[in-house]
Amino acid sequence: MAAKVTIYDKQKVVKITPDIRKLIRRACSATLKCEEFSGDAQIDVSIVDDEQIRNINFQCRGIDKSTDVLSFPLGENGIYDKDLSTGAFMLGDVVLSAEHAISQAREYGHSDEREIAYLTVHSMLHLLGYDHIHSKDEKSVMREHEEKVMSKLNLER
Repeated sequence: MAAKVTIYDKQKVVKITPDIRKLIRRACSATLKCEEFSGDAQIDVSIVDDEQIRNINFQCRGIDKSTDVLSFPLGENGIYDKDLSTGAFMLGDVVLSAEHAISQAREYGHSDEREIAYLTVHSMLHLLGYDHIHSKDEKSVMREHEEKVMSKLNLER
């Protein structure tokens, strides 16, 4: 199992270092491993600012406010299209507001790295089909899976 994670830094508010890029890739890979995803996977991660994510949130969900992360899964019920040139399953897109993540890290009293990794893991689980919005049971299951991955990354609470 290999994860091809393409990261697009589309903002100027937060400096995205090579270490942050590596952390995002590790979080994607750890999620796939913990979820026992078989096969290679392709994920696109766009790092944006609050204004950009607010616009995307409004365009796609009709919600006119910024948020920390948005997920755009390409698969359904565990079925994903394959990139014919690489053979990798195309899981979808993650849109992460670095500005929002840093603000939340301060609010929750933990590191920027932990918040960025957590948001990446959270979004990856959405790409893999988890949905905490429509079911409280699914929310608690998703939380357990998030904590399992964060533990593998040595970034538990």
